[in-house]
Amino acid sequence: MRVPEVRLVGPSGEQVGIVPLAKALELAQEYDLDLVEVAATARPPVCKLMDYGKFKYESAMKAREARKNQAHTVIKEMKLRPKIDPHDYDTKKGHVVRFLKQGDKVKITIMFRGREQSRPELGFRLLQRLASDVEDLGFIESNPKQDGRNMIMVLGPHKKKTEAMAEAREAQAARKAERQGTTDAPSEGDTAEAPAEAVEAPAETPSEA
Repeated sequence: MRVPEVRLVGPSGEQVGIVPLAKALELAQEYDLDLVEVAATARPPVCKLMDYGKFKYESAMKAREARKNQAHTVIKEMKLRPKIDPHDYDTKKGHVVRFLKQGDKVKITIMFRGREQSRPELGFRLLQRLASDVEDLGFIESNPKQDGRNMIMVLGPHKKKTEAMAEAREAQAARKAERQGTTDAPSEGDTAEAPAEAVEAPAETPSEA
């Protein structure tokens, strides 16, 4: 860095102000931190006192977590006909419920054929009915819209509810494992007798001569 002065930001984000570069380097050494240039195009450049190694690590972890969350965003698809029979509807709805419980988004597609294309309200009502039936688990992320011969709606999961259900399942599994462990534990009669605790004998008192 070849500038006479910098605008310095302290370790906690406090504004130190414009100081000579030598002073900024001196403070970095005093705090056992690094002097990192965070805005090179500013005049004067903005520098911050920080632990650069820790900063790089935290930035990498945040980027990794963002990629992880993006990769976990799954969109399932469920196709229905506007004149679906009750049994098929219940089956399809069951799949949608399962997807939402897993935390996945669900793209619902109503497929129109022939004269059905002149009755878009049938598809709209069916989508509204499905959204209402699963409203405890998901919400309408993308409202119903016509897409050629199809009508599409996207449902998103209620994150907190799906996470709570997952935690409840884990807790139930833990309780089950604990009960099994208690059943398999040896009975009192099978338990070996614990050795008696050693008691230190008092030192022998020497007899009088």
